Amino acid sequence: MKCPFCGFENDKVVDSRESKEGESIRRRRECLKCEKRFTTYERIDEIPYMVVKKDGRREKFERQKVLAGLLRACEKRPISMGKMEQIVNEVEQFVIDSPERERTTSELGEQIMNSLKQIDKVAYIRFASVYRDFKDVGEFHSELESLLNTKDDKSKPAKAKTSAK
Repeated sequence: MKCPFCGFENDKVVDSRESKEGESIRRRRECLKCEKRFTTYERIDEIPYMVVKKDGRREKFERQKVLAGLLRACEKRPISMGKMEQIVNEVEQFVIDSPERERTTSELGEQIMNSLKQIDKVAYIRFASVYRDFKDVGEFHSELESLLNTKDDKSKPAKAKTSAK
């Protein structure tokens, strides 16, 4: 911090107080060369983390939106809030780790789907159906086929027998 009177770069803090709103700190400083006092105000410069939508729009990243989507996909499924919170934390960390401070919705969606695929296949399909915006039953069926083909135990589902009357 340069002294506004003599331009010297070293000073000492004499007094420090938070503002009434708690959004900035007022510091009373004394120049070590000319010994004159001056006041500075410090505040956190917060640049929001952004999400780039499919249409190119940018929105501020919101944990609550990710959690809301997970809650919808996991509704009436045996998935704990702790697991969902863990997925949200991983997604948030992924956004924070971005050097550009932004990620695309496709990157976030894929990460969420990969997590859900490991935890609960039904929740995964629900999330994928909204995220991938299936246009018809064929796309939905194709996703189910790929899920069944990559099943961990590789067991084929039993075909339902139908009786003709």
